[in-house]
Amino acid sequence: MGLVGTILGLPFAPVRGVLAVAELIRQQVDAELYHPASVRSELEAVAEARALGEISPEEEAERQQQVLNRLNVSPANPSDPQPNVEKR
Repeated sequence: MGLVGTILGLPFAPVRGVLAVAELIRQQVDAELYHPASVRSELEAVAEARALGEISPEEEAERQQQVLNRLNVSPANPSDPQPNVEKR
């Protein structure tokens, strides 16, 4: 069955390849999006925009909250927030 399965599966090889590449891209995007250094640089950019008068205080608070919300979301499932961990 190995040879027959391989022959019959050949037409699907490009699809499996595309799915594997898509998964690698998703993992890289998640790693960059949820990395603490990325979050910090975005918060610094928001603070700089506010200091330059490019955004209002309300918009600054909204953008900060959006960036910080990423820290409470699971990279594997962005719609499923992780529980907050209490500090002792």
